[in-house]
Amino acid sequence: MGKPTGFLEYERKDGAVVKEADRIKNFKEFHSLLNAEEQRKQAARCMDCGVPFCQAGVKISGMISGCPLNNLVPEVNDLVYRGNFAEAYRRLSITHCFPEFTSRVCPALCEHACTCGLHQEPVSTKENEKTVIEYAFANGLVDEPEPKVRTGKKVAVIGSGPSGLAAALLLNRRGHLVTVYERSDRVGGLLRYGIPNMKLDKSVIDRRVALMEKAGITFKTNCNIGKDISGEEIKKEYDAVVLACGASHPRDINAPGRDADGIYFAVDFLKQVTKRLLDSEFKEFPYDLAEGKDVIVIGGGDTGNDCVGSCIRLKAKSVTQLEMMPEPPKERLASNPWPEWPKVLKVDYGQEEAIYKFGSDPRIYKTTVKEFKKDKKGKLKSVILVSLESKKDEKTGRMSMVPVEGSEKEVPAQLVLIAAGFLGSESYVTESFGVEVDGRTNVKTEEGKHQASAKVFAAGDVHIGQSLVVRAIAEGKAAAKEVDEYLMGYSSL
Repeated sequence: MGKPTGFLEYERKDGAVVKEADRIKNFKEFHSLLNAEEQRKQAARCMDCGVPFCQAGVKISGMISGCPLNNLVPEVNDLVYRGNFAEAYRRLSITHCFPEFTSRVCPALCEHACTCGLHQEPVSTKENEKTVIEYAFANGLVDEPEPKVRTGKKVAVIGSGPSGLAAALLLNRRGHLVTVYERSDRVGGLLRYGIPNMKLDKSVIDRRVALMEKAGITFKTNCNIGKDISGEEIKKEYDAVVLACGASHPRDINAPGRDADGIYFAVDFLKQVTKRLLDSEFKEFPYDLAEGKDVIVIGGGDTGNDCVGSCIRLKAKSVTQLEMMPEPPKERLASNPWPEWPKVLKVDYGQEEAIYKFGSDPRIYKTTVKEFKKDKKGKLKSVILVSLESKKDEKTGRMSMVPVEGSEKEVPAQLVLIAAGFLGSESYVTESFGVEVDGRTNVKTEEGKHQASAKVFAAGDVHIGQSLVVRAIAEGKAAAKEVDEYLMGYSSL
């Protein structure tokens, strides 16, 4: 806990945020930190609540409540309040591999389960965490020494996203020789190419990867396992394999005209934007992708929001975001009590920027695309939108969103980005390794376990389906422990 009366004395205060008018001119991070003294006051608001739901990381009504990493949140907050940032980092690092990632991109499950947040604003745990890790980097506290003793065991990690990096880090610390394979040209997986630079500056990834390389971890990029090298070859060369290659099979929109030029999956678009920025060292912006275009983003989640923010920076003429489901309530319903994850309306940075730029929230609810229209050259020119309503299926009894007859309307669109989620793992990977998949094409394992077959383990989205960075890190840690037990008969991880 922090100061016993801190939550009564101090109101929540977050770090400064760059105004929309300025931040949409570039792809730089736009959240600043408070100074150390102000951050101590924020940590002081952590109350002696008795049962810290913030660090529980348990499922309530099918949703995770609290930190999946079980970070020692009140202890870290207390150390920040006392100004002992070095010890706060040591305490945080007991449970967390990469606070620099989650303190930027996590939706802060800890804060939504904060007891203080039941009647007031929750404790700013996410910013406290960012203050701690940035202090640690600035003061040379973050190090990753090469293990003094090696086990002689070799482990391949397929994928360099958050779960793959977490598994690689811990397995290397244990003394195993770890090689990470990444199919893209740079390390980071979804952290690199699925999350825009303004949310997670790519130098933050590079900083961590450099430490991991110094510690003896080998990274091999431009290597697509299952295509460039077979799963069987990998299994022959290594003592264990961790599949951490994500749920990268995107959900499509099967509507007439889908083959029109100008329709992209959201992650492919975001990757292209980031890659071109990185290749030019941020000297050239890929305006040609969206400038002057009417953009339709299909999907109301985080990826859709990232597309909105990216297209605004690329000078889109207009941006509309479609969401199939009804608009969420602005406050918790009685059926969604604390400490459940709050199913309420949130206005993210992309929507804020659209409101500034175009004068209104870009989201249209209970709507989808019925048809894509193209010109004589095959280029997308417009879309037919249709409204949806909730109806019960008489056979199954399930509620589903169905089109409303006569609600169609045509709107101009020269760029459509499909951000409708993912269907699970890539089949060429799972088939190459000969592992079973479940009904959602996630790699099948025993409940609560990570081993899929002899030598092969699974972690992150490829195992649990599309989820959060913080859950992916937790998955990577858990898989690393199982791999270590498999190789050594016991684990100290």
